Amino acid sequence: MNITKYFQDLNDTLSSIDLNNIENAISIIKDKVEDNKKIITCGNGGSAYAASHYITDWNKSYNLKTGKKFKGLSLCDNYGLVTAYANDTSYENVFSGQLENIGEVGDLLIVVSGSGNSKNIINALKTAKKLSIKTLSVIGYDGGECINISDYFVHIPSFDMQICEDAHLILGHIIMKALCSC
Repeated sequence: MNITKYFQDLNDTLSSIDLNNIENAISIIKDKVEDNKKIITCGNGGSAYAASHYITDWNKSYNLKTGKKFKGLSLCDNYGLVTAYANDTSYENVFSGQLENIGEVGDLLIVVSGSGNSKNIINALKTAKKLSIKTLSVIGYDGGECINISDYFVHIPSFDMQICEDAHLILGHIIMKALCSC
């Protein structure tokens, strides 16, 4: 393991992210918060933790800073629901099934994925479209199918999963700071 190379790869990747896409993500999230809509996240593996981390930071920080409500939740956090959908339908429906139950017109679904090709993530995006829920994909690699079917996206141009996950968390912190700079 070459530590210097890892930091260089991370820096190179961060420098190549389209900042306009980050600005768009911040704008759509702020709009949804101001419209009192839900911000719903999901992801698999490390991306599930990033999706949950977003909601944790944004809920707490926005409320403490502004005194206003932030209606955020992660579809990854209820293990009972995730495993019930996986067992009773299929793992491909763990997020779309939940979204059909709680999603409402005008909400925002944020998916976090390294590859952008996970079937359960794609199904969640398709369900969101069906329900008139806006979508934002936070993705790595080449963007996968997510980049083509999302309303908005932030693409981390790297095929290194750990670099993608580092950038996903950085993005969450950038958005938190933007939400709290009222």
